[in-house]
Amino acid sequence: MRFFIPLLPLAIVACTQTPEMETALPDAPAESPKAAETDPNLWLEEVEGEKALEWVRAQNEGSLAELQADPRYAKYEAAALDVLTSDARIPYGTVRDGMVYNFWQDDVNVRGLWRRTTLESYATDAPDWETVVDFDKLAADEGRNWVYTGANCLREKGKPVRHCLVSLSDGGKDAVINREFDLETKTFVEDGFVTPEAKQGISWVDPDTLLIASDWGEGTVTASGYPFIVKRWKRGTPLSEAEEVIRGTKDHVGVWPSVMELEDGRVLQGAVKSETFFTHSFWWLPEGEAEPVRWPIPLKSSPEGIYKGQFLLSLEEDWAPEGQHTAFRTGDLVAFDVKAFLETRALPEVSLVFRPNAAQAVNGVAVAKGAALLSINDNVASRVLRLEPGADGWTTGALELPGTGQAGIVFADEHEETVFLTYQDFLTPDSLLGYDIASGEVSTVKSLPGKFDASGLEVEQFFAVSKDGTKVPYFIVHKTGMKLDGSTPTLLYGYGGFQVSMNPGYSPVTGRLWLEQGGAYVLANIRGGGEFGPAWHQAGLKLNRQRVYDDFIAVGEDLIARKVTSPAHLGIMGGSNGGLLMGVMLNQRPDLWNAVVVQVPLLDMMRYHLLLAGASWVDEYGSPDVPEERAFLETISPYQNFDASRPYPEPFFVTSTKDDRVHPGHARKMAKLFEDAGLPFLYYENIDGGHSAAANQTERAKRTALEFTYLSERLFEAK
Repeated sequence: MRFFIPLLPLAIVACTQTPEMETALPDAPAESPKAAETDPNLWLEEVEGEKALEWVRAQNEGSLAELQADPRYAKYEAAALDVLTSDARIPYGTVRDGMVYNFWQDDVNVRGLWRRTTLESYATDAPDWETVVDFDKLAADEGRNWVYTGANCLREKGKPVRHCLVSLSDGGKDAVINREFDLETKTFVEDGFVTPEAKQGISWVDPDTLLIASDWGEGTVTASGYPFIVKRWKRGTPLSEAEEVIRGTKDHVGVWPSVMELEDGRVLQGAVKSETFFTHSFWWLPEGEAEPVRWPIPLKSSPEGIYKGQFLLSLEEDWAPEGQHTAFRTGDLVAFDVKAFLETRALPEVSLVFRPNAAQAVNGVAVAKGAALLSINDNVASRVLRLEPGADGWTTGALELPGTGQAGIVFADEHEETVFLTYQDFLTPDSLLGYDIASGEVSTVKSLPGKFDASGLEVEQFFAVSKDGTKVPYFIVHKTGMKLDGSTPTLLYGYGGFQVSMNPGYSPVTGRLWLEQGGAYVLANIRGGGEFGPAWHQAGLKLNRQRVYDDFIAVGEDLIARKVTSPAHLGIMGGSNGGLLMGVMLNQRPDLWNAVVVQVPLLDMMRYHLLLAGASWVDEYGSPDVPEERAFLETISPYQNFDASRPYPEPFFVTSTKDDRVHPGHARKMAKLFEDAGLPFLYYENIDGGHSAAANQTERAKRTALEFTYLSERLFEAK
């Protein structure tokens, strides 16, 4: 089962792996006459405007001159580059027909290689890799700034995988083009499928048919900039002649194609209508019928796959199926007979598969050939369970993992018996684990040596008490025997949104540039995330969002109360939605921190819904067009709450010109307020990087070196 759901703001976390994925066209900022009259900095929203870019270059020049003059910068950049481009990385990949496909970047292959090797060779210490596409060469040959963003390959039961749609982004934007590629000849298919640049979603139906959602011209994208019309495109015909099969409205977030493969090999065509960011209706497009059929499942639910004829579904809301005796809770995993629905088009009896307890949350399900696996959070750490239906209901069995850190299912596919897991924690580097479906055993396929000196470090978990009495967990990584005298330079990271969990993870960059230097690192599991399931997320939505900020403040205050650190030595960092968190912290508690790294942020919450993909997030933040929600947003919006008379800590704003998800105007305008007020700030805008603010590992090393140089100056040298 393959569904495409629009992108959400992502946290920038140094240890995050980059999977193969589809991403999606930058929009110009919407006009707002009222805002034009009241906002003197609206010109900074002109992404490629000459005046705006002149200002950006001036800020970059000043900040780079200051930070790169610090002798630590060169050391940090070299250390980050060494880690990020080291061959001592696990080459995570996708298995197709006994071959492991991997995307690899290093100091030589800056844009990266798409390559493959056999499963047997992959298990060795030195796999024999065969290059499929050299993206540095492709970009040079075509004179384009190509960034590889994933491959969508046609799967047919009993047939080898040959044709893929390769996604290429200009400079790292969410907008992509898709070009058909032949894995056998290792060439792009002459006269094959090629799409124009757009935020788009594509699903293979068969070798000669695609379902595609794209920008079809004026009036065919939503206020969020995503498509709402899905068409069926036949090989050999121009895209303009593709047949419309389903549409939504401009008020939707977007509409996306999907396909569902049954266990007998039949492919069901379908679509997902994202009415809001958190509600989706799923549709079946029966062949030969004009009207789509809606799947009878809640709007707040996520299909997880089909296993042994059972359609698996995770719930983000309570559900009492009509005419049935069993009611289900938010966070449950449930199932029903898929063939029974297809035959009757009525909802069959629904059964409970797994119910998490108060400290648990369902992360997702992966279906392999012969097994279904469930990933869960358990008190913020990870567990993986095997699921099996039986006459008396579903049973679960836990897989044996190396520890209580972050574990995940990195590869499982209904066509393949190979299953790969991954494990890491704050002090343990990544391990790639293999799961044997027949024996149930977990074995280590690859493991990495330590990339920073973890000797003398330890990890503790504490709970801070938020303003409303809620206990909020956080992890702290620190030197054993750390003096509790408030002197430890401490970096606190947070996100708190979109049901994204912040789990224990190994970050060699943070390890080398911060922990080895004597700093402590703290990860806050605040509400708005998914650490304890949908309810933990929903507790911080819209008018309740102050809870997220209260949680983060509570963690900061708890660190100070425990005498781990003090305001002079406490710094904070967050990206995207976490960048909004940083902006709020600047305004609400400038006394609590001495350094604030604001990465690719949302900051103008009165206009965020008019910029790029912002309209898709109104169900997270609330809408400035709804009076009650606007009134609340006015109380927390960092841009509108800036006060030139306040003693702010010197912030560091980081963004990207090419980010077509979170508009760079947010960071630009906030920094301009500091400039106009004569207050100190630092600013760096990568001209090429997308939402990660770095299009390649070299730029990523530069960005992180700048950030940690700034943090070191502010927190290690504080009096």
